[in-house]
Amino acid sequence: MTRSRIWHPFTQHGSAPAEISVARAEGARLITDTGRTIIDAISSWWVITHGHGHPRIVRAIREQAQKLEQVIFAGFTHGPAERLAQNLLARAPSSLKHAFFSDSGSTAVEVAVKMAVGAWHNRGKPRHRIIAMEHAYHGDMFGAMSVGHRGVFNAAWDPMLFEVSFIPFPESGAGQRTLDALESLLRRDADRFAAAIFEPLVLGAGGMKMYPPAVLERIAQICRHYGVWLILDEVMTGFGRTGSLFACEQAKVAPDLMCLSKGLTGGFLPMGVTLASAEIYDAFYSDDRAQTFFHSSSYTGNAIACAAAVANLEIWDSEPVMAGITSIARQHATALEKLARRRQVAGVRQTGTIAAVELKAGDSGYLAQLGPKLNAFYLEHDVLLRPLGNVIYVLPPYCTSAAELMRVYGVIDESLALAG
Repeated sequence: MTRSRIWHPFTQHGSAPAEISVARAEGARLITDTGRTIIDAISSWWVITHGHGHPRIVRAIREQAQKLEQVIFAGFTHGPAERLAQNLLARAPSSLKHAFFSDSGSTAVEVAVKMAVGAWHNRGKPRHRIIAMEHAYHGDMFGAMSVGHRGVFNAAWDPMLFEVSFIPFPESGAGQRTLDALESLLRRDADRFAAAIFEPLVLGAGGMKMYPPAVLERIAQICRHYGVWLILDEVMTGFGRTGSLFACEQAKVAPDLMCLSKGLTGGFLPMGVTLASAEIYDAFYSDDRAQTFFHSSSYTGNAIACAAAVANLEIWDSEPVMAGITSIARQHATALEKLARRRQVAGVRQTGTIAAVELKAGDSGYLAQLGPKLNAFYLEHDVLLRPLGNVIYVLPPYCTSAAELMRVYGVIDESLALAG
C-alpha cells in the first residue's frame, strides 16, 4: 500500500496504522471516504465546540470570504477583528482590556510570555524568570515548550529551552504543597520573576490532571501579593469545557494575561488571542519606537478567522449551549460512577465536559504501551478517542446526543478488558 507523503503530528509513522481519510463531518460525527461514521468524542483535539459544520459559522465564513480574506494587520484593521475584540473582552475577566491576535494556542502562549518579560524590560526593571507547574503543557514552540513539563514531548530540545521554576501539581486536590512552593519562591526573590503561567483547573496533555478552584484562587492571591503577573492558559479549558465559559471564573480569578485558541472559532479555523491587562499594554505604549511589542505572524487578525470567532460567540448568545454542557456533564458523572467500580480502573475524574478514566497499567505516562492498543480498539468500534497513555478521556462537542455519548462509554467499558 502506498502511503501519503504527509508527515502527521504526534505520529510515529514507523508503527502507526494508515491514516483514516475523512470526507465530511456533521454534528459529533466524522464521515470517511468510504461512508463509515465515527463519533468524534474528543472534539478533534479539543477544538470543536458546537459541532462540525455548524451552519451559522459556515455562513459567516462564506460571507466574509466574499468581502475580505486577509490584510496586513500592522497599521490596518477591519470590522470582524474589532467586533471580536470587543465581544471577547466583554466576556473575559474585567482585568483584561486589550486583545492581541495570533494563529494558535502555542503562539498565544509565546505572546503572553514575551509580553510579560518585555513589559518588565520596558519598565526598566528586567525580570526573566517564569514559574510553571509540573505536568503542564503549553504548546510546541520553544517558549511554550520551555514553560511546559520536561519529558518525552521536549526531551530532544531540552538543552535549548530556557530555565523555568516549576512548582508541584496539587495531587488529589491537596494544594498546600503547591502553594507553599510558590510562596517560597516568591518570598525569597520575587524580583526575579516576570510571571507565573498555569492551565486553570485541568492540565490537558499532562494527563487530564485536575485540581479545585480554591487552589487556583490562592495561587492568584500569592502572585498578586508579590507583584508577579499571572498568565492563564485557557487554550483548552476556555469556551465551556470546564462548565463555565472560562475556567478561571470558577475561582473568581482575574489574570493579567489570558491565552485562548481551540474553541475560539468553534474549531473551524486556526486562531489564537492573548488578552492583556491595561498595565501590561501601557508598558509598551510610548513615543519610543524601541518599546514596541515586536511580535507578529503573517496571518495575525485574519478576517475570515475573526468572522468565524464572532459567529461562535453569537451562538453562545442565541442557542442553548450551556444546556448541552450541563447534559454532557451529568452523563459523564453517571458513567464515571459505574466505571470507577471496575477492577481495571485506578481512578476517575471530571471537570465540566471533561471526563478522564485512569487505568491500572504496568507503565504510565504518554508512552504507556496500553495507549496505542486502546486507540486502535476505539477506532475499530467507530469511536474517536485518543488516550493519553493509560488515561482515557472524553471531551465531546456540546451537540453530542445522549445516545452518542452512551455509545462512547459502552465502547470504553468493552475496552477495559485490554487492561487485564
